[in-house]
Amino acid sequence: MKVGLKWIVSFSVITLVAIGGLFWNPVAGIPDTGEFLSEDKIVGADVAWILAAAGLVLLMTPGLSFFYGGMVGRKNVISTMLQSFIALGVISLVWVVVGFSLSFGNSLGITIGGKHYGIIGNPLSYPFFCGVGDLPHKIMAPTIPFILFALFQMKFAVITPAIITGSFAERVRFISYLLFIVLFSIFIYTPLCHMVWHPDGLLNKYFGVKDFAGGTVVHMSAGFAALAGALVVGNRKNPHHEPSNIPYVLLGTGMLWFGWFGFNAGSALSASASAATAFGTTTIASASAMMTWIFFDRINGRSVSALGACIGAVVGLVAITPGCGFVSIQESLFIGFISAIVSNVMVNWKPLKKIDDTLDVFACHGVGGIMGMILTAVFARGENASLLHGGLDVFLHHMAALVLVSVFTFFGSLLLYKITDSIITLRVSEESENKGLDLSQHEECLQ
Repeated sequence: MKVGLKWIVSFSVITLVAIGGLFWNPVAGIPDTGEFLSEDKIVGADVAWILAAAGLVLLMTPGLSFFYGGMVGRKNVISTMLQSFIALGVISLVWVVVGFSLSFGNSLGITIGGKHYGIIGNPLSYPFFCGVGDLPHKIMAPTIPFILFALFQMKFAVITPAIITGSFAERVRFISYLLFIVLFSIFIYTPLCHMVWHPDGLLNKYFGVKDFAGGTVVHMSAGFAALAGALVVGNRKNPHHEPSNIPYVLLGTGMLWFGWFGFNAGSALSASASAATAFGTTTIASASAMMTWIFFDRINGRSVSALGACIGAVVGLVAITPGCGFVSIQESLFIGFISAIVSNVMVNWKPLKKIDDTLDVFACHGVGGIMGMILTAVFARGENASLLHGGLDVFLHHMAALVLVSVFTFFGSLLLYKITDSIITLRVSEESENKGLDLSQHEECLQ
């Protein structure tokens, strides 16, 4: 088999990263020690819970792999599953080298009214995890080791680009995909993460955006990137296929739902009442959305299907994510209900179906994230915390932030797809597409 230059460059990069970390000057990456608390501030219960939660969130990526793999045609199962699974390798390395620094490093940004608002972190704050030790951070992680916080956040960074893959399944070259997710993670995910979750972030500090566990950072960014990807890559030659393995979809949904407890309840960063609230709202919203989806399908003349039940459950999980720690069980039930209806309508909306978003990523994750952001700004508890609690300004700031995030993630991703395509062609040849990506890209196939 002929080895192209792109593979030689790829191997050279991983070699440079592996060896470069050994010789990196750690002094350059150690921040002011005044940012950290003493070891006796660590709370054992919090450490135990976040260790477990980080493992749960990691499980979501192979869960997504099964969820997507069962939906595509038989000739593309392995390639689709690998596109999700490989993010565990690629994005983990990006996160250690520079991603965590860009997301949670010292803020670089703008000054408004004499106050500083961060847009992205300083890449030299924690390169190669230098300075990410076992002491708790005063603000970001006051009861757990900072390295545990960094590793927990890494799992969010991993699954975000994996979500995008469903939009261009069955027609994208593997090496091009790897390049794109690296670019996406650095130029879309990390600044968005910094702006929403860093204490000095623009969307957090100025707009007051409430995103408990990633509805904006993860699902909206992935949803709009998916829409951009479907537009750039174009429609499949044969867009009609039968799902290859519905039991895979059921298994993947179960793994996602199970892992989502770590995703949402773990974002409390403590074994606390807030974590318990997020745990409860997560499962109720998903249950509500699942049942709403299948009943809504039936009253619209469609059959009750396992596939529909699974999609509905995931839509509920997506929609509750930004508000899971801010709303009640009763409100989460409604959030799952209304989000399932809106996403279902979008999945079946004819103008949107003209865009070949293979697995309806935008209609589910993008729209689900949007609904979650809006409904969080409506229901979030606390005085002046949301529209129903006297916080009209908070609601309007959320709406302004929603537009900003949508524009940034869609057009930013569109540009990155164009850049990727100019370096390594994104789309496989028609012959490879007809053959199936399992064989044409990986020389593997289901028996």
